[in-house]
Amino acid sequence: MPVSRPKIAIIYDFDGTLAPGNMQEYQFLPEIGIPAEDFWSEVNSLAEDHQGDSILIYMHLMLKKASAAGVPVRRNDFKHHGESMQLFDGVEEWFDRITEYGRCMGTSVDHYLVSSGNEEIIAGSPIRSKFKRIYASKFIFNENDVAEWPALAINYTTKTQYLFRINKGAEDLSDDEKINTFIKKQDRPIPFENMIFIGDGTTDVPCFRMVKDLGGISIAVYKPQTPHARANATKYLEDGRVHCVAPANYADESQLDKIVKARISEIAARESLARLF
Repeated sequence: MPVSRPKIAIIYDFDGTLAPGNMQEYQFLPEIGIPAEDFWSEVNSLAEDHQGDSILIYMHLMLKKASAAGVPVRRNDFKHHGESMQLFDGVEEWFDRITEYGRCMGTSVDHYLVSSGNEEIIAGSPIRSKFKRIYASKFIFNENDVAEWPALAINYTTKTQYLFRINKGAEDLSDDEKINTFIKKQDRPIPFENMIFIGDGTTDVPCFRMVKDLGGISIAVYKPQTPHARANATKYLEDGRVHCVAPANYADESQLDKIVKARISEIAARESLARLF
């Protein structure tokens, strides 16, 4: 009977991790005629005034501002915005290369996205098909496929829920029973020890720490050749929230590439050794 390959999950944030900046800034905000700084400043002000969730507020403000500017917010409009997003170097080739490396090491690597950004915009990006699951904030659409209201808002604390969904195999968001069912550690499809979390900012801190504390590896990436971004990432390392930091360069033989491959090799060796006992 063939031995099943150990499963590895690589989990990514999106904005600032796979792509520079925020996804709304590439086309959506320019179309409605609002500078990015003004939009996010208003989001922060409203969040403070109403003691609200900044993710829900930015989604509400997107619809409100688009309506005032006469800019359509159909599903395909958002998808079109995603087509203009810039990605960090090497991102488009990264997923297939790392998956193949994992296969050669005797493992099965799946990629997951957990983002506070818009799922509908991500749907237009060239890497959409590379993820086994995408967990991102999204809208409710009416019968004319026009966005009406936030359906799901993923903030810095709720991000951790999706790590448990991956861990337990409760990946269907409509399944509230399995995510809350007790499952023995050895029966969970992807142990935390086999998780790699890659993020860049404050919304990733709870995930950084959870994966690190439960035996996985957390990596903070930063925009290459940007001193303040590197300083922010280094602070996560100094505070014990991540194992390491690296430039957000996904090219073959980059520092990030070497770190992730080394971790995959380590997991493969650990799993191989465990089979001998």
